[in-house]
Amino acid sequence: MADPRGFLKVRQRETQPRRPVPVRIMDWKEVYEAQEKGTLKAQAGRCMDCGVPFCHQGCPLGNLIPEWNDLMWRDKGDEAIERLHATNNFPEFTGRLCPAPCEASCVLGINQPAVTIKQVEVSIIDEAWDNGWVNPLPPARLTGKTVAVVGSGPAGLAVAQQLTRVGHTVAVYERDDKIGGLLRYGIPDFKMEKEQVDRRIEQMKAEGTRFRTGVSVGTDVTWEQLRRRYDAVVVCTGATVPRDLPIPGRDLDGVHFAMDYLVPANRAVAGETIENQINAHGKHVVILGGGDTGADCLGTAHRHGAASVTTLAIGKQPPAERASHQPWPTFPTLFEVASAHEEGGERTYLASTVEFVGENGKLTGVKVAETEFVDGKRLPKAGTERIIPADLVFLSLGFTGAEPAGITEQVHAEFDGRGNVARDGYYMTNTEGVFVAGDAGRGQSLIVWAIAEGRAAAAAVDKYLMGSTILPAPVAPTDRAIAVL
Repeated sequence: MADPRGFLKVRQRETQPRRPVPVRIMDWKEVYEAQEKGTLKAQAGRCMDCGVPFCHQGCPLGNLIPEWNDLMWRDKGDEAIERLHATNNFPEFTGRLCPAPCEASCVLGINQPAVTIKQVEVSIIDEAWDNGWVNPLPPARLTGKTVAVVGSGPAGLAVAQQLTRVGHTVAVYERDDKIGGLLRYGIPDFKMEKEQVDRRIEQMKAEGTRFRTGVSVGTDVTWEQLRRRYDAVVVCTGATVPRDLPIPGRDLDGVHFAMDYLVPANRAVAGETIENQINAHGKHVVILGGGDTGADCLGTAHRHGAASVTTLAIGKQPPAERASHQPWPTFPTLFEVASAHEEGGERTYLASTVEFVGENGKLTGVKVAETEFVDGKRLPKAGTERIIPADLVFLSLGFTGAEPAGITEQVHAEFDGRGNVARDGYYMTNTEGVFVAGDAGRGQSLIVWAIAEGRAAAAAVDKYLMGSTILPAPVAPTDRAIAVL
């Protein structure tokens, strides 16, 4: 184990330092700075190497957390990255973007601040890249089987890398001009710079994965054509249908879905010229929704130089500590101060949006009321209405499921009642040879779940093609304990 008395000697939890707010809002570089090596080793040394490491069950990937904590503490980064890559294809993504359910399950968290697992993880992979320890792993032989993966987000990339490494010929289809999905165009650079995506793609190309960008499956090439051309097809298109808010004034100029703001902003940061880009400079911005996407809009608006930013959430403010109905080791809902919240803006809870108001077709404000609970429903409280001045509103209310166009008509795949592509216990749809993984089948979820499902779906595809598989299957697509092997 790591330092046997580490959790007794080092009781304070120290996370990565953030760059000063006045400095970081002037650029789009990542918010976090690298942690001093001695501090990092001391934090890794707090891991107790528990007899029953509940952090394993908190992580859908089943990361071998005590093992690489110990190796980091011993300054064996080359061995630590091997243990990390054994369960996680892309720790540079999860180490920056995952909310770390593993830390909520840390045994030390029962009576002390949890081990900084996420921080150790990202430090291991960053050190590995810096030292050239991340190398392509091409297959020893080819199987002659071909697979099409549609969508290049974390689930699609995980499927592709796993299947390429066991010898299948894999082509990834992406409708955007560059690979990465929401990793590329949905996540702002201040959370993850795109170098992280680019160098992983280069590794995958060296392993043999083929990438087809600018191809919209369903129009440029039909799903039926893919089925005829490949031995298996994996749908990894994500849950991209945004949840709308159909209230009076929804059609006013200035009310936008969050992704209509974030995607062009990310393209502009990448150096592209964007016509009619939504820019928050000098404007009063209101964000509906208090989740990660809302925080991304908030940080982007700060960097655009917004006059003011207000985030509205319809529910109650989460508690700062675990509620009694969310005991350890469950993943609790807690009040979080993300880097974007640290940079400014007002956060308002129990705020029901009643109407978007405007003049001459342009948005001028948002009418809100206090939220009251009636028979379990959240409703606006009469007599509490007020108007918040607004030039821009961003709807960050989550996503309702996968885009059905093409999948329904051409593949005849069924959808479940939640708007997701239906699949069986082996990730296969009702159409033979067509599989689904990630948010497209699971619904909007965490990046760590997308990678875990991608790895498990790859095992299911490999078994379908070859009759057996050596690939690990960390999770099943249902609540039942279904073994893929």
